[in-house]
Amino acid sequence: AMEADILLFMGQSNMAGRGDYRLAPEVLPGAAYEYRAVTEPDTLVPLTEPFGVNENREGGVFEPGMKTGSMAAAFVNACYRKTGRPIIAVSCSKGGSRIQEWQPETPYFKDAAARYQACLSFVQSRQIAVHSTGMVWCQGCTNADDGMAKAEYKEKTMAFFQAVKSLGVDKIFLIQIGNHREFPDRYVPMQEAQEEIAEEMEDVIMTSRLFRTFRDRGLMKDSFHYKQEAYNLVGEEAGARTGEILTKEAGKTKL
Repeated sequence: AMEADILLFMGQSNMAGRGDYRLAPEVLPGAAYEYRAVTEPDTLVPLTEPFGVNENREGGVFEPGMKTGSMAAAFVNACYRKTGRPIIAVSCSKGGSRIQEWQPETPYFKDAAARYQACLSFVQSRQIAVHSTGMVWCQGCTNADDGMAKAEYKEKTMAFFQAVKSLGVDKIFLIQIGNHREFPDRYVPMQEAQEEIAEEMEDVIMTSRLFRTFRDRGLMKDSFHYKQEAYNLVGEEAGARTGEILTKEAGKTKL
């Protein structure tokens, strides 16, 4: 039987991807499959960019046509090179989303939980052995734009992470947010909160801080978003780090 790692890719627009899919790397053969919980729940599709573009649920995570090229392809390639195990990837990210919109009982959280449960049911039906499950998370820009206090952002993010772990997700692979192009200090409180959460919470691992470097490298395409090259670089670093963690883990191989 095939053995795989399940990864949920969640957060706001820089996880969803506002790049150019034509400049994303080709996914290595057998490295990753997208589980399309909304549009094709009975199959696995080799992962391609723009990842998750059609996974839109009315009343849940819904942003048709907005996902134009993400970090996912670079991420899964780098992760697979470390683990040698395919990744089953589930997209559930929403541009502009605030941390309060991801709390338990919200439409976004319920949608994410439903996508995850559907994926678990699917892999069980196909006798795919699950080595481990994780969430890759990148979010915080909108809360910083709103002026949310660092302490509140930290508390709400930790509550959300705890709820994700309660679904049975083993690890949270955190990707730190970058900077606003015109107001580079605006996102620092959220970056600090993310550092503290990774320090304090078990099973939360900081996998990349590269977004912070891209403003000065000219890799932003507007005030908030990045060029595809930047998404590729973050994906590669975060995916490699994630693959290292997953290689060290004994895994639970639940059928």
